[in-house]
Amino acid sequence: MDIEQFRRAGYQAIDRICDYYISLRDRPVSSQVEPGYLRKALPASAPTVGEDFQLIADDYQKYILPGLTHWQHPSFFAYFPTACTFEGILGELYASSTPNPGFNWSASPACTELEAVVMDWTAQILGLDKSFYNTTEIGGGVIQTTASDSALIATVAARSRYIREHPHVPVEKLVLYTTTQTHSLGKKAGLVLGLRVRALQVTAEDDYALRGETLKVALKEDKGAGLHPFILIATVGTTSSGAVDRLGEIAIVDLASNHSPSAVKNYPSLWLHVDAAWAGLALACPEYREACQLSTINNYADSFCANFHKWGLINFDASCLWVRHRSHLTDALDVTPEFLRSKHGDAGTVIDYRNWHLGLGRRFRSLKFWFVLRARGVKGFQKYITDCIALNVKFAQSIRESDQFSLVAKPFLALTVFRLAPKSLPHLTTPEMNALNRAFYARLAARSDIAITQTELNGVFCVRMAIGAEQTVEGDIDKALALIREEGRVALGEWRGMQG
Repeated sequence: MDIEQFRRAGYQAIDRICDYYISLRDRPVSSQVEPGYLRKALPASAPTVGEDFQLIADDYQKYILPGLTHWQHPSFFAYFPTACTFEGILGELYASSTPNPGFNWSASPACTELEAVVMDWTAQILGLDKSFYNTTEIGGGVIQTTASDSALIATVAARSRYIREHPHVPVEKLVLYTTTQTHSLGKKAGLVLGLRVRALQVTAEDDYALRGETLKVALKEDKGAGLHPFILIATVGTTSSGAVDRLGEIAIVDLASNHSPSAVKNYPSLWLHVDAAWAGLALACPEYREACQLSTINNYADSFCANFHKWGLINFDASCLWVRHRSHLTDALDVTPEFLRSKHGDAGTVIDYRNWHLGLGRRFRSLKFWFVLRARGVKGFQKYITDCIALNVKFAQSIRESDQFSLVAKPFLALTVFRLAPKSLPHLTTPEMNALNRAFYARLAARSDIAITQTELNGVFCVRMAIGAEQTVEGDIDKALALIREEGRVALGEWRGMQG
């Protein structure tokens, strides 16, 4: 492909992307293909002679698009949103046009310097304390792939710090704390690093949030057993229910980052990592900062993560990790062979981001941040967040007022967790109610005009409604409510028929 061929193909690609988004509302939300469809459609091996690019572009439309679930669809309410904006697409296009591995400042100075700038911009937007800014040259922020990577890296740094401060403690005695509602990233970090993981129990009575007393008891038990808890992964906005761990209570127990003498004596060096992958973006709106416990995050968190590729208008991947002390990352991850050394790196006058994550090379992800942040501005971010929350308020109120359904957890931001719970059947047992709701959800999952996911909260099967697609409007919520009510009626009728 020469330059002019690329120009023509590029024009066509942009036109087709625009046509895709124009027609998105009319497409099924979920892919309708069967497993193995693509292997059957494609040749068994790559072509020996290169093919005409027009044929390749047409085959994308023919074979690939039908196999995609459309996460930006206005009726996509599953998992959490995945952001996509035209500004972000263009940022990715420009970044991919000048590929470089970005492993140190010298590899491409603009890549490193823009990342340092936009990480400070995003920290300011979210209201993070200045100790997390790159300009302090003590703390700082770095773009990671996902919140799982951010948690893994925070765990590596916390382990390194703990072992450095307690060289006599064997690794097998270390304990990573999560809760029974923490994302699987906590368990996976333990699996990758060969660490003990203890999931602390949370209850419905506490809105599925970790309480300080629960942490205090666990620390006492593990210390008495000769174990060494070294990190707690707390959450603001859990996946299943949107729960917010009680960081204020946790901070009273864990004051290690505040260097309280009594705390250091009792529970030394317990790292507090706050995973706010989804809900953290609501910090852009000052009115939600108290609910998301920003003050405690700023005072006590050792590290903090928010995914702009979820609810932050920036295309995947765009996970932001901030640390209060960057040296804990570099002490754990700095490996600098001679061929990676540079004058500025040796002098310590620049950031070498390869020492802030697990890999060596890294993509030029800061460019799409720069494009989107400039194009939308703080006000644009705030409006998007508040619009999503307003739609969820409408949905949750309809569930609350319904004789068919009930809330399982307190609605939080743009997430509602509910179940089919007819007031005409108040005496159903939990197993019976779960069976009814599994049948109800199976009907929802079989539809192609809505995407929604299930979860389980302490033995209660329920359904999650997460709003976040930028094209979603009030009419889409009305449509979702109508089909949810209809499937609820059908599922209930079938269940009653089975009961005789």
